Amino acid sequence: MTSPTPPPTATTTDTGTTTGIGTTTGTGAGTGDDADSGPPRLTRLTFHGPLSEARAARIVERVAEPLRRVPGGGTVLDLGCGWGELMLRILEAAPAATGVGVDLDADDLERGRASARARGLDGRVVFAEESATDTARGPADVVLCLGSSHTLLPEGAPAPHSADALRALRGLVAPGGRVVLGEGFWQRTPTRDELAAMWPDAGVHEHLYAADLADAAVAAGFRPQWVETASAAEWEEFESAYLADTEEWLTAHPAHPRAAELRERADRHRTAWLRGYRQVLGLAYLTLIPDTAA
Repeated sequence: MTSPTPPPTATTTDTGTTTGIGTTTGTGAGTGDDADSGPPRLTRLTFHGPLSEARAARIVERVAEPLRRVPGGGTVLDLGCGWGELMLRILEAAPAATGVGVDLDADDLERGRASARARGLDGRVVFAEESATDTARGPADVVLCLGSSHTLLPEGAPAPHSADALRALRGLVAPGGRVVLGEGFWQRTPTRDELAAMWPDAGVHEHLYAADLADAAVAAGFRPQWVETASAAEWEEFESAYLADTEEWLTAHPAHPRAAELRERADRHRTAWLRGYRQVLGLAYLTLIPDTAA
């Protein structure tokens, strides 16, 4: 997860986005310092977006409780999964369930596989390097789409993606199941200067407002069981942790051939956050139940 709408150079996965600032080492957990390749990637992040441990625990229990009642254990599908941290926690909370995470980032997927092995979950989860667009992986009892709604739509599909993504998600969840959608929304209308600081060609059209997002979920055939939004503290924790590996590496390798490039990227990302989308762009977490009347 990240900034829910990344710059064009970014890749959105799990609950956040990356701008490609770091370089994954080892399993993708980035535990070492390889001066030749650059900084380790995103080692300070547990979730790939603005999501606290407390909120994650509440979401996990909210969807695991009905999942534990599904005959045969039930299934979890994580779209744009990244390293699938929330999916793995749901599988821990629902011991008979199985999961599939799909993403196009091979390094993040390997990090997820390593995490599953370390938890003894590797026999119950598959991390597949494939597109979520027109996926045939559903229906599943729990579907996660965290900061990744654009992955459900064809490349170049016009924003906002929320309504079309919600319709796609409605076809991927089993009757009585749950969808957890992490989706960007405007907390208020951004100013011209804020849009200019965010990412190239940022526009007001790219996101809905929170009430419109909830209405879009109802129109797509869901009942919103829970609507919550990331706090300012969650955003600050995420944005700082997102850059921390790179900033530390830059102070230790100021003359490295990649230092100037990485310094510029880090500065650009920080500026986009602090001068652009900070307290303007929100992230909503919607726990949705398919409406049997729809």
